[in-house]
Amino acid sequence: MKQNGILLESGTNEIEVVEFLIGQSKFGINVIKVKEIINRVPVTFIPQIHETIEGIIELRGEIMPVVDTAKALGLPPSEKPEEDKFIVTEFNKQKLIFHVHNVTQIHRTSWASIEKPEGIYQGSASQLTGVIKLGDEFILLLDFEKMVADIHPDSAIQADEVERMESGERSKKRIIAVEDSLLLQGLLKETLHKAGFQHITFFNNGEEALNYLHSLNKAEITKEVQLLITDIEMPKMDGHYLTKQIKSTEGLSDIPVIIFSSLITDDLRHKGKIVGADGQVSKPEIVELINLIDQLVL
Repeated sequence: MKQNGILLESGTNEIEVVEFLIGQSKFGINVIKVKEIINRVPVTFIPQIHETIEGIIELRGEIMPVVDTAKALGLPPSEKPEEDKFIVTEFNKQKLIFHVHNVTQIHRTSWASIEKPEGIYQGSASQLTGVIKLGDEFILLLDFEKMVADIHPDSAIQADEVERMESGERSKKRIIAVEDSLLLQGLLKETLHKAGFQHITFFNNGEEALNYLHSLNKAEITKEVQLLITDIEMPKMDGHYLTKQIKSTEGLSDIPVIIFSSLITDDLRHKGKIVGADGQVSKPEIVELINLIDQLVL
């Protein structure tokens, strides 16, 4: 792999993407999700499992499922399977492997240059979160969280988990939620409503949310924004950069910010601390998120 240097800074609004191929199509995954890349190895088949799961392998003492990425995307299988690669990933507090046809290089780019899929790509069946244009070529960023949720629905946010919680005094609290996935917006809205939060304003990316905050005066901020929840991976402006901008801006810095993302791991939690996040919760731990909101918004 050609590597341009691992991005160590936090709050730069940059992303490093591992480019991989399915056939001749170019796709990308955030390098933060990638633990390592290995050559394809034999897979043990498991009967009566989801059709896109090839089976399992053992890697350094851990049993991990292998996802047939081509099948998950409805694309043909590899023409040269002996050259295929396995991308070992960790997100949403789980490890799994994505079988791809080749891995080429790492690109560093700004979230500001990544376009949100529109039109025919925007349907509920879309597996894309963004499009990167490099010269005359495009790299399609896959929605790996949605792919996993399609395979294992219990890994997504579960609204019924909050039904046993006491609603308390949440109905008057006003929250901003920043999430680019329309599917997760709907799940988050449903879940927070069940928990008793009735005033939630959603934005599709950090840029939209920050522009809204800048449009408010001090009195309006105090009244309308008692807490902000943000994802990390979003086109235009990511959650780390948004948090950094809020915490370094007079009049906004007192707003409690919770980062709610599949990228919250022990190895990456320091990135949120550096930009000043008041709390960090890994998806899909919705009960933990609600408890943290209660602590931060009295």
